[in-house]
Amino acid sequence: MKFILGTKLNMTQIFDEKGMVHPVTALKAGPVVVTQVKTVASDGYNAVQVGFGERSAKNINKALTGHLKDGKFAFLREFTTEGEPTFKVGDSIDLSTFASGDLVTVSSISKGKGFQGGVKRYGFKGGPRSHGQKHSEREPGSLGGGGRDGGRVAKGKRMAGRMGGDRITSKGLTVVSVKPETNEIFIRGAVPGRRGTLVEVRG
Repeated sequence: MKFILGTKLNMTQIFDEKGMVHPVTALKAGPVVVTQVKTVASDGYNAVQVGFGERSAKNINKALTGHLKDGKFAFLREFTTEGEPTFKVGDSIDLSTFASGDLVTVSSISKGKGFQGGVKRYGFKGGPRSHGQKHSEREPGSLGGGGRDGGRVAKGKRMAGRMGGDRITSKGLTVVSVKPETNEIFIRGAVPGRRGTLVEVRG
């Protein structure tokens, strides 16, 4: 299993040798450092914990400082493995394990859009624009209240509320290009999140 952490840079386009253009998302990925190795014998499952990025030592509590052996990583993430991991604590993992054409799964936090109405959040069509209706273009309409809802708003009702900021996983994305010398990987299509968002890439 291949895995790495990175941050989203921007979207751009790449031309291949046939002259075809590919819309891609550029990521600044790796190198990551193995901070803990978990096995079935010691932890009940197989996994590798890695650290990525840097942050000030004053922002790391004592428990994490002891765990990281004075490492100053901004992000810690864990990747489960099928068999017992072959990595050791302190090993470095870079983009050399990835190649053009690889299919990867990408996970990251989507853009937060704040409090939004039903039209933007769920695609409601809004109210009618004629026959005496006024200022109802973006209203949600009836919220129920009768029948099986029992005179209340049922749980899970699609209404206005906080939108975005969710963990999104996109599967089956294709790696178009890899530049290990600059720690850049280009993935076809869009990757969730804003610029600077932490992105988990699994092969």
